Amino acid sequence: MLDQIAEYTHKLVADRAALPGEIAFAAQDDTIVAAGNPELAKLAGELLSRLSCLGMAAARPSLPFADFLVARAPREESHIVPRDTETRTFLHDIPFVRREALEAELAEAIARLLGNRKGVIVEGVGIVASGALTVEQAYINWSSVFHSAFVKYLQDVLHDGFLLPGEAEAFDAFRSGWLRPLTAEGLVFRDGPLADPAEILAEIAAVGRYTVERGLVDSFFGNISCKSGGVIYISQTAASLDALDGCIDPVPTDNSSTFGITASSELLAHRRIYEHSGAAAILHGHPKFAVVMSMECTERNCPITDCWKECDRVRFLGDTPVVAGEIGAGGLAKRVPPVIAGPRKAVVYGHGVFTVGARGFGDAFRAMVEVENWCRDAYFRALEGKLAKG
Repeated sequence: MLDQIAEYTHKLVADRAALPGEIAFAAQDDTIVAAGNPELAKLAGELLSRLSCLGMAAARPSLPFADFLVARAPREESHIVPRDTETRTFLHDIPFVRREALEAELAEAIARLLGNRKGVIVEGVGIVASGALTVEQAYINWSSVFHSAFVKYLQDVLHDGFLLPGEAEAFDAFRSGWLRPLTAEGLVFRDGPLADPAEILAEIAAVGRYTVERGLVDSFFGNISCKSGGVIYISQTAASLDALDGCIDPVPTDNSSTFGITASSELLAHRRIYEHSGAAAILHGHPKFAVVMSMECTERNCPITDCWKECDRVRFLGDTPVVAGEIGAGGLAKRVPPVIAGPRKAVVYGHGVFTVGARGFGDAFRAMVEVENWCRDAYFRALEGKLAKG
C-alpha cells in the first residue's frame, strides 16, 4: 500500500499539479494507512474513517486557481460548476469549503460533501478527493478536479478579468514560470507504416508517455490507437497513457473478437475516424488551452442550451475545426470523423483534441502541439485585449 501511495505522490509531482511536500494519501487495508505531509495525512486518514471509500488524496495544488475560484464565488454559493467535459461527465460540480469555516470540524464537513461528490476544494488547504476502491481512483479524481479548476479559472479570468488582490501577480507568475514552451523537439517517433505488432505496441506506449510528459493530457485521460491491416490497436479504458504496457487491446475491425470490451470508450470514434481519413494513427488528448478556447463561442442569441449535445455547427480555431459531441458512443463519434479527414485535426467542445497521422504518430503528435500552441496564443491575445479595455 505504501508503494502505491509513493507512486501516486510521484505522479502528482511529475504532472506539476501538486506542490512537493504538500501531498498525502490514505488507504484502507486491514487498517488505515496514511502517508505524506503530516497534517494532510492526518486529514486524509480522518476522512477515510468516516466514509465507505478505500482511498483518499489530499494535496495543495501547484497553482492557486482553486482558491481563487472560491474567493471569487458569490458568498451564498458553496460549489463551482466548470463547463468542461470532465466535470459534466464525472464530477457534475465541485463543492468547496471556505477558509472561515475551517474553525469547525473540518474532516466532518469535508466528509459530508464527499458523500456524494468525488472531490472537494478546501480553501487554504487544497483539493481533497476520494477513491471508492483504490488509491489510484483518488489520484484520478484529484487530477480531474485540478484540470476542471484550471480550465474554469482561465475562462473566468478571460470573461471577468482579475478581481482579487494579488491575482494579477499570481497569474503573471503562472504564465512566466509554470507554463513551459510546448514542443515535439527531442522526441523520437518510428517511421511508418507500422506493421509488426510488437513494434506497434512499443510505439503506442512511447507516444502515450510523450503525451503525458509534454502536458497534453493528464495520465488517465485521452486515448491512442494505431491501425494495421484489419486490427486497431487501442489503449484500454481508464488506462494511464504514461503506463500503457499491457494495457493496449488489438481489436479486429470485423468485430471477430471480444477485445473491444476493455478498449477505450472512444473505440467507435477511432474506428470511424479511420474509415473517413485513411489514417494510420490517432492521438486524443486534453490540452487545457484547447479545451478553454473550444468553449469560447462567439454566437449570439443562440437558441441552443446544451452545447455538448445539440450544437451541429462547425466552428474553427485557426484552421482546426471545432465540433460538439458527447464522449463514448455519443455525438463525437458522429461529428469528428467527417471534419478531421482534411485538416488531420479536430477539437471537441469542452473536451479535447483529436489528431491523425498518415503513416505513424509523429505528424499526429506535432499537430496536437500546434493546436495547443495556437490556442495558448489566442487565449493570451484575447485576455490582453480584455484587460486593455478594462
